[in-house]
Amino acid sequence: MNILFEYVLFHFRKLYHLPATLEISYGHDGQSRIQITQTTSTFFERQQAQPVQVVWKEWRGTKLPLFFDEAIDQPWFFQNTQGQVIVPYDVIASAFYLLSGWQEYYGKDRDQFGRFPFKASLQARHRFITKPLVNYYFGVLREALEVAYGQKIEPKLWDGKPFATCLTHDVDYCQTAWKVAGKPALQKGNIKLFLQLYLKHLKGQDAWFNLPQVEKELLALNAKGTFFFLPEKSPYQGHPNADYDIASPKIQNEIKRLKSAGHEIALHGSHGSSHKARQLKQEREKIGQSVQGNRFHYLRFDPVKSLEVLEETNIHYDSSLGFPERFGFRNSYCHPFRLFDFKKRQMSGVWELPLNLMDITLNHPNYLQLKPEEVMPALTPMLQEIEKFHGVFTLLWHNENFTPYALPQGLELFREITQYVQKRGSQFLTAQQAVTLHS
Repeated sequence: MNILFEYVLFHFRKLYHLPATLEISYGHDGQSRIQITQTTSTFFERQQAQPVQVVWKEWRGTKLPLFFDEAIDQPWFFQNTQGQVIVPYDVIASAFYLLSGWQEYYGKDRDQFGRFPFKASLQARHRFITKPLVNYYFGVLREALEVAYGQKIEPKLWDGKPFATCLTHDVDYCQTAWKVAGKPALQKGNIKLFLQLYLKHLKGQDAWFNLPQVEKELLALNAKGTFFFLPEKSPYQGHPNADYDIASPKIQNEIKRLKSAGHEIALHGSHGSSHKARQLKQEREKIGQSVQGNRFHYLRFDPVKSLEVLEETNIHYDSSLGFPERFGFRNSYCHPFRLFDFKKRQMSGVWELPLNLMDITLNHPNYLQLKPEEVMPALTPMLQEIEKFHGVFTLLWHNENFTPYALPQGLELFREITQYVQKRGSQFLTAQQAVTLHS
């Protein structure tokens, strides 16, 4: 079976309750109920990062790009005289291109942290970062199947709920609110705030040692969170890692307390670990828990090296793939998916839980710089896409942004976002639960 087709079909099967015997061919075999036209392009035989041209065709009011087709004069699908349904566009190749991360693996662009930058992506060039295009392609196939089989194809839900939300928290800082937030306050003449933060720190109650506060917010939502702990304290090439010692009794007690309450403990691979399997293994052992998931610090996923590192570390899932510069769908998909191994030309056993929104994205000087009142109007269209396709919304909210000393109105924004998805009927899951349910 063609590897593109095998990879895409695997994920398509995860979304819907399909007929037991699925007759679908990639190419015109003259027999299958569904026959998808295969591109004649030799693009995938080369190491070119991006297709030369893109054509656009409307589907249910949304214009979709097709990367390996030249004309759009035919309908999305039609029935021939034998009753077989023909899809005249290679939605398989387009889906594979986006889902596999082809442009990142073969693209040469990298930022100062070795990450594939948003500005180099087709998502940026064609402005479809908030459209899960792979889900749209699958929507085309779903309707083609309904015609071919004469029956309704129902989507798979999340324990009966229309979509899922994963609330995740990278624990980078627990001890330095007095310094990071306090010193600037002092420089601005706010002596009272500095003294308040400094005294809390001296008492061993730094304002950012606030995991019970985070847990309280989760409890109000009847949700369990996923906490990514950073096991490395030493800076790496001038970049900060954790401000706490993962082995300290204080941190270990917090980890045990969170786990006993039903929250998930996961690994926050430090700077440099995304291309060093030995380092990531050592960091996983430091947490002292049987962790299944990872998210790299600063989202430093290396498109060429990180998959091999994750496989060697026996990580079940990763949740690093989101653009720090923009919220949306980095791989144009709103469900968990298995990473593609370009070296072995096969699907990896490692799952990816796409990251849709990071708190820092909203106000960082190099990112969006949204005002608090602009956040929900900006996010709502993306959230509606996730709900429409019964996907997963993965939110990263750092523990320091539950305080007033980092992200402006951080706690209020967290509540506004989470209450929105709660009212829309979301199922709240840990990252591991979401991956397990989907797999």
